[in-house]
Amino acid sequence: MKNAPIYSVTQVNQYIKGLLDRDGALAGLFVRGELSNYKAYPSGHHYFSLKDAEGAIRCVMFRREAMGLRFRPENGMKVVAFGRVTVFPRDGQYQLYCSELTPDGVGDLHVAFEQLKQKLYQEGLFDPAHKKPIPRYPRKIALITSPAGAAVRDMLRILGARWPLAEVLVLPVRVQGAEAPGELCAAIAWANLHRVADLLITGRGGGSMEDLWAFNEEIVARAIFDCSVPVISAVGHETDTTIADYVADLRAPTPSAAAELAVWDIRLFDQRLQETALQMNRQMDRVLQVSRLRLQKYEARLQYLHPGNKLRERRQMLVELEDAMRRSMEQKVQRARHQLAIYIEKMRGLSPAGKLNQGYSYVERESGGRREAVKSIRQVEKDMELRIYVSDGVIRARAEDVQDEGGTPWKRE
Repeated sequence: MKNAPIYSVTQVNQYIKGLLDRDGALAGLFVRGELSNYKAYPSGHHYFSLKDAEGAIRCVMFRREAMGLRFRPENGMKVVAFGRVTVFPRDGQYQLYCSELTPDGVGDLHVAFEQLKQKLYQEGLFDPAHKKPIPRYPRKIALITSPAGAAVRDMLRILGARWPLAEVLVLPVRVQGAEAPGELCAAIAWANLHRVADLLITGRGGGSMEDLWAFNEEIVARAIFDCSVPVISAVGHETDTTIADYVADLRAPTPSAAAELAVWDIRLFDQRLQETALQMNRQMDRVLQVSRLRLQKYEARLQYLHPGNKLRERRQMLVELEDAMRRSMEQKVQRARHQLAIYIEKMRGLSPAGKLNQGYSYVERESGGRREAVKSIRQVEKDMELRIYVSDGVIRARAEDVQDEGGTPWKRE
C-alpha cells in the first residue's frame, strides 16, 4: 500500500479520457433518446441530456455544429444524436460531444418546417384577412425565379399566349442553395419598393425538400408578407407545399399553373367580351322597349292632361248640354203647349163668351152705383133695369115680372 502510486484527480480523469478516446466504438456512435434539460446559451453552445427509461447521458453541442441545426430542439422530443463519448477532465464526467442531431423517425427539415409553420400561423401570417386580391388584368408581371430553369420558360410561354397585353419582367435569382433566401428577399423588396409590376410570381420547378428549402426560410416568408404587391407562390409540383405558399396571396400548384392563374386567356376574354356585348345589346333593347312604353304612357297622359283636350272635352260637353237643353226646352214647350191647349179648352168651357156662344147670356143689375151679376130671382125686382150680355152684344131690358122655377110670381117682401 505504501509503495502504490498515488494519482491526482486530474491524472485519473485524463487516464479515463484516454481510455475512452482510444475506444473506436465511442469515437463515433448514434444515440437515441429523449431531450431533457435543453438549454441554448448566448455563446451559441447547446447543453442537454439524452434519457430513456433506465438512464441518461449528458451532451453538449458546440456553436459551430449547432449552427447547422434546421429545427428547434425542445424538451421531450425524441432524437438521434451522433458524436463521440469522452470525459471533460475538469469535472470528471463523461458526456456525448454531439456533432449531429436529428428528430427520431422524421427528418430535421420536416420538423423545422412544422415548427416554422406553427410559429408563423400563430403570428397571423397565414390569415386570409391579409391576402391581397390578384389584379384581374395585370399590366406588368414580375417573375422572381431562376433565369435558366424550365419554370421561367414555361411561364413566359403561357403568359405570352394567354395575355400578350401584359409586360413580363424577369428578376433573376438563385432558387437553391445558401444564397437563395437572401436573393429572393432582395428581389421581392426591390420589386415592392420600385413598383415594377402589378403582380409578382415567385417559384421554381420541382425537386427534393432540400432543393425547395429556400422557400421555407422565415426571411422569405416575411418578405412575401411585407410586400404590398400581390404575390403568387409557385414552388415545385402540385404535391409540394412550402411556407411561401401559405404566406403568399395565392398558391399555385406549379409555375405553369401560376401563369394560368395570373392572367385571362385572351381568347376566352374575347369570347366573354362578345357575350357581354350581346348581353348589353339585349339589355339595351329591353331598356329601350321599357323606355318606349313609358314614353307612350307619358304621351298618353300628357294628351289626356293637355289643355286643348280639356277644351275640346268642355266644348263637346257644352254642345251636348246645349243639345240637351234644347231638347229639354222643346219638350217643356211641347208639354206647355199641350197643357195650354188643355187649359184653353178648359177655359173655353168655363169662359162666359163660350157660354154666350152656346146661347147662354150673362145678366147684370145696378145696385148702389155698382154692377153685379144676377144669380137669383131674389136679386131682381119688377121694373128693375137689367143688362143682358149675349155673344154679340148687350141688351138693356126691364123686368116686367119675376117668377120662380115653378112659374109662381116672386115678390120681395
